[in-house]
Amino acid sequence: MLVFLLFISVKQDVLSQFGFSHEIGVITGPVTFYSDYGQRNDFETNVGNVGFGIGLIHYINFSYRADCNCYSRDTYFNDHFKIRNEIDYHKTNLEHMGRWVDPDDNSEFAQQLRAMKGSTTVFDIGSQLEYFPLSIRDFAAGGFKLAPFVSLGVHYVNFNPEATSSLGPLNDPVSTPVKYINAFQQEAASTFSVVGSVGVRYKLSPLSDLMLDSRWQYYFSDWVDGLNPGIDQNEVRQVPENKSNDWIYWINIGYIYYLD
Repeated sequence: MLVFLLFISVKQDVLSQFGFSHEIGVITGPVTFYSDYGQRNDFETNVGNVGFGIGLIHYINFSYRADCNCYSRDTYFNDHFKIRNEIDYHKTNLEHMGRWVDPDDNSEFAQQLRAMKGSTTVFDIGSQLEYFPLSIRDFAAGGFKLAPFVSLGVHYVNFNPEATSSLGPLNDPVSTPVKYINAFQQEAASTFSVVGSVGVRYKLSPLSDLMLDSRWQYYFSDWVDGLNPGIDQNEVRQVPENKSNDWIYWINIGYIYYLD
């Protein structure tokens, strides 16, 4: 937190000289993790493998100049775009859900899946370009209360997964489904991700907004949850159900404050 505030302070001093202003804020909300745990398109999986996240955000606002407390030159870009920088943290506990772990299924495969538990802790940092269809200046001046937006960007991601089984150590055929033999990891690693958001701001006061943000974040790795049943240390397995990398859906609310 201290490092983030120092970074923003230095950045504000430097960039304000070029005619920008700044906003800071915090976001928080539930994170649905779509991974190799659970069943694709299964409601129980979608509502069960849910974690919680928090983030610190900083905006570069081109419509207002901090060096003179005045509006910047009136261009379409200045009045409709902001750059959003942020640091995020979230953690999700994971387990297998859906038809393959039905309580009435007493097969060895179902028992192994029910015994598997996991979690992943994710830290990421990055930037997005945020587009406001309505005028940023008019919204800041109180011309209307709601300002919708969309954004797209890239984040650097560090993740730390864990995977265990109540039947014993993983990689033992007694405790581990065949497709997960040599297909899990317990070490921290990193990757990149693409981030897209759709949201809206609500004007609370001349210097503060509430924000509702709906985010999709796709990781360029299938190891974020600690499982990758399409990979073996010795061979590449054919696992038809493993169609994509891990990704999340994060709906969060935030508070934004304009630095004057």
